[in-house]
Amino acid sequence: MLTGVQVLMLGGDKRHVEVINRLAELDASIQICGFEDCSEVNSTAAKVEYNDTLFEKADAVILPAAGTDDDGMINSSYSKQSLQLSSSQLERLPKHAVIYTGMARTYLKQLCSSFGIKMIELFERDDVAIYNSIPTAEGALMMAIQNTDFTIHQSSSIVLGFGRTGITMARTLQALGSKVKMGVRRSDHFARAFEMGLDPFYINDLERQASNIDLIFNTIPTMIVTAQIIAKMPVHSVIIDLASKPGGTDFRFAEKRGVKALLAPGLPGIVAPKTAGRIIGDCLVQLMRDDISNRRNV
Repeated sequence: MLTGVQVLMLGGDKRHVEVINRLAELDASIQICGFEDCSEVNSTAAKVEYNDTLFEKADAVILPAAGTDDDGMINSSYSKQSLQLSSSQLERLPKHAVIYTGMARTYLKQLCSSFGIKMIELFERDDVAIYNSIPTAEGALMMAIQNTDFTIHQSSSIVLGFGRTGITMARTLQALGSKVKMGVRRSDHFARAFEMGLDPFYINDLERQASNIDLIFNTIPTMIVTAQIIAKMPVHSVIIDLASKPGGTDFRFAEKRGVKALLAPGLPGIVAPKTAGRIIGDCLVQLMRDDISNRRNV
């Protein structure tokens, strides 16, 4: 249980409705801002006006998946107004308080650092990223099916990046009968991809590998699907870029050549917000319990 834990939730989307309800089930005391137009949250979560005093007793502050922008603004799907996180609020936080966010830009990192506030980026955690790779792969498949006139079965596909999302993506394509090539950088990844029954190749050979391909799924957040690569691809092929913005594809050249290229970050929150919210909620519950245990043992 989380009885007595004071949680301040600032903004969010459908995922965070699930988070609020999960925390409420465990008896946390929750104050929420930016949910004026939401009727789905647990009735025990108090909708409050945003002000600096809310931070004074907070044990945990939960921000949206994207945290804040470079000016500290926090958006919510359930409010017409944006909230702003500033130094005047963080200086009121108890020293033991923790800020939880999906990811953090420089503004948020520097703000937390300047006040010595602990911040946790949930999407950097292996467990969250692996769980999130499931709705990501399903969403990517949905996009592939919607934007092609051929089946995944017997298609030739490339997955770039042997990370948490890349592995799940490759396994999913393989299970549907696609002939999957896996672009890797490391020899141990090459060996593991081979063991999995994939067709591994090194990234520096991508230009040659792309010459007879139907689908490319990129998970690498640097420019990798360049104009030179796209020039070698068949015109019917489709690129689905799953990396964080701005992705790793030359979208301008793809459009010029007539190759369909789609940037698709954040798919879990789009295609399966309930599942994605449960993933975040379960992780937060464990982290808060650990934090309580650590403070009691100090």
